[in-house]
Amino acid sequence: MEANEARVQAPADERVRAAAESYKRPMLAAYDWIVLGFVSRWMWRCSRWTMLKHYDAQVGARHLDIGPGTGWFLDRCRFPVKNPDVTLVDLNETPLATAARRIRRHRPATHVRDVYRPLDLGAARFDSVGMNFLLHCLPGTVAQKAVVFDHVVPYLAPGARVFGSTVLGTGPHHTKASGRLLLKLNRSEVFNNADDRLDDLARELAARFGEVDLRVKGAVCLFSARFPAA
Repeated sequence: MEANEARVQAPADERVRAAAESYKRPMLAAYDWIVLGFVSRWMWRCSRWTMLKHYDAQVGARHLDIGPGTGWFLDRCRFPVKNPDVTLVDLNETPLATAARRIRRHRPATHVRDVYRPLDLGAARFDSVGMNFLLHCLPGTVAQKAVVFDHVVPYLAPGARVFGSTVLGTGPHHTKASGRLLLKLNRSEVFNNADDRLDDLARELAARFGEVDLRVKGAVCLFSARFPAA
């Protein structure tokens, strides 16, 4: 993993922080019904219920969620145990606090971290790591974004799954309407995914994990991976 990190340089810190800081209280207040309820379903053509099923199929008893948003999925997903051990990571304290408050019944641990740097989570080990709608927000190329996979590998328990969803960049997966929205979001740097390609994501996952599954629904790629490659 170290060789890969040395080969691909991370984006500048200010770009990473700018991407994280776009998620402020007013946006989060409307996130569930605008982003998850309308945009995901009608523009990206992948409903939140489809993504929730993806969560249900992957989430484990000890779960790490990176970029938890409002906590909508964590609040509704079916954990395999009654009292899961949940850890939340985000560079922005506002969504971190929002998600933690929403799932306070699970008493989640929270950490302010930059995913482009080692996560520094001590001896923690996880059965699942969720990255829902994270990658398309991160600045940089897919190869640069993939360092987040390197940073979670040290914390994976045997058989753990890394999963999530991401809106793909410009190309055949988009309609005219979604393509226009994609361009607008990239210009405002809320998204940083204009050049994110399915093949690139598949290659980065396959370089790190022995078992990879990619499924495209509309303009969204639902992915899961397990077993770090030797």
